Amino acid sequence: MTTSRNVIHPRDEIMQTMDRIYRYRMTTTSGGNLSIRDAAGDIWISPARVDKGNLTRRDIIRVRSDGSTDGPHPPSSEFPFHKAIYDARPDVRSVVHAHPVALVAFSICRQTPDTRLFHQAHSVCGKLGFAPYACPGSKQLGANIAASFAEGADSVILENHGVVVAGESLSDAFKRFEAFEFAGKTLIKASALGKVKLLDDQRLDQAARRSVDFDNLDPPPASATETELRRQLCDFVRRGCRQRLLISTEGSFSARVGDDAFLITPTQQDRELLGVDDFVLIDGDRREAGKLASRAAKAHQAIYRRHPHVNAIVFAHPVNATAFSVTESEFDVRTIPESYVFLRDVQRVPYGVQFGDGDQIADYVNEKTPAAILENDGVIVTGRSVLDAFDRLEVLESTAEAVINARSIGSVQAMSDDVIDELCREFDL
Repeated sequence: MTTSRNVIHPRDEIMQTMDRIYRYRMTTTSGGNLSIRDAAGDIWISPARVDKGNLTRRDIIRVRSDGSTDGPHPPSSEFPFHKAIYDARPDVRSVVHAHPVALVAFSICRQTPDTRLFHQAHSVCGKLGFAPYACPGSKQLGANIAASFAEGADSVILENHGVVVAGESLSDAFKRFEAFEFAGKTLIKASALGKVKLLDDQRLDQAARRSVDFDNLDPPPASATETELRRQLCDFVRRGCRQRLLISTEGSFSARVGDDAFLITPTQQDRELLGVDDFVLIDGDRREAGKLASRAAKAHQAIYRRHPHVNAIVFAHPVNATAFSVTESEFDVRTIPESYVFLRDVQRVPYGVQFGDGDQIADYVNEKTPAAILENDGVIVTGRSVLDAFDRLEVLESTAEAVINARSIGSVQAMSDDVIDELCREFDL
């Protein structure tokens, strides 16, 4: 596999990424700025005082190395600290600054969120830093931020301000920014449930060592069933990202094609941007040649082999349900009829089970228990179809959010055993 060249113009890349950040409600109309340093050393940056929800490509400003600009607006008032970061770090090609609410909360408490909640967040976010306060747009702020990046930081909390992350590309920086905010949100939600569990070095290494080994498969022409499932997976993965049930760097979705064949999301590709051809066909111990399957592929395969009724599986990281995964708090779905009918009793999977090549993960989900909490790794949901699995994922996250909200109001009251028995009779559970 070779790394493809980025042939998207900086104006388009900044415009598209800002649209995504704004759509995810990770910045405001007036807040945040993005930049790219190109191969010639010019810096392309979002403009000052232009609606972030309606940027066009012509709004993006180029600042040349001599300080002259190209574009209809002045560059962002925060341009000085972007330049200071580039001067301090020759390896950095892109910078993202914004005010996502969770990381702003940490900034005004003068704390940095611990990314050891999840192996992926810890890996993606890189080394963390904290920059002391200085007036926005000032040279001092630039000096403070650049000093943190000069010490090797990749993701920096700005005291009483927000966050800055850097990367080798804008895609890299966006994924880092998203994962950092996700970790911050999860910590805030989890703190309402109880003591947060962090991963030690041994457990982080366990996840990093995970690999997936399949022989190459030269697949036959795709059947109508396969092409339809590719379309469904593409649509629901994109919807999951936009509803914040999935994040761009983590999560996997699969659908059964045949007895021992299934389609699954690829690894190391932005989930929201997947096309129908990006999904990887796995048949037995072979995977579609030229593609890298999700590292969770063996876990998906074990579940399909054990449970013939399962036709779709999703591993995901919705914030509220994931908050339960990083605490010891019990996730009780006996809250409203829909929750119990769709999910039944949700089990908890010990950390690391999903990384194995064996079928142990298949012990935790079945027709009577279609969903489970993965310790420090989100959730797993199964279904009879792609729609069924996605619907259950939505119900799982909505239930988790309702329970967390309810705990701030009073004592959570679960439905009685008599009510559960009635639901089981009426819905043949």
